[in-house]
Amino acid sequence: MNNETLIKVTGLSKHFVTDAGTTYAINNVSFDIDAGEYVSIAGPSGCGKSTLLSILGLLDTSTEGEYQLNGHNAHNLDVYQRAEIRNREIGFVFQAFNLIGDLSIVENVALPLSYRNMKKNQRIEIAMNALERVNMLERADYFPSQLSGGQQQRVAVARSLVVDPSIILADEPTGNLDSKNGGAIMDLFDELYEEGRTICMVTHDNRFAKRSHRTITLNDGVIC
Repeated sequence: MNNETLIKVTGLSKHFVTDAGTTYAINNVSFDIDAGEYVSIAGPSGCGKSTLLSILGLLDTSTEGEYQLNGHNAHNLDVYQRAEIRNREIGFVFQAFNLIGDLSIVENVALPLSYRNMKKNQRIEIAMNALERVNMLERADYFPSQLSGGQQQRVAVARSLVVDPSIILADEPTGNLDSKNGGAIMDLFDELYEEGRTICMVTHDNRFAKRSHRTITLNDGVIC
């Protein structure tokens, strides 16, 4: 780990206004994540973890506060700039895997590279290397429906790696897995961290939160 600040969050809030009043999903949240850190965002269901991760991933915007990702101020970015930075800086791993059923495994992994000026054979080569990294190379020509949940999540991790992201954002990556497969995915994250990857993982499972090296605990939208 080095001391370069990759993520800086200052006074971040996200609220919704309804007839019943104002509801805060997150409220006045501040923290930093340095390059090379492995951080978990933990807390009970409904505490604002996934909302916060969506903002960190430039999939959503805050209503108050500031967020900087690798020197980019999120509030100054238009929709196209946000998409470009997502594609270059962030690798996503979702609870539901989010693989496309009619694409092969290698095509799913190569998909984030299709937004770059890169020939198909280059994209496939990078995707195959990523699949080898997660021990799924022999399933490259399979389709998602032919894989177990644990295998699909390994493919999702490979997809997050192909863009060589500044940070991997994982939203409940073990939520759809049994304990054995969940543990295997956490082992893979441990390995990626040891290789120098920056990881920020949302989880409600304290067992897995303890696998990270720092935990940010949310409750009712605020850091405890």
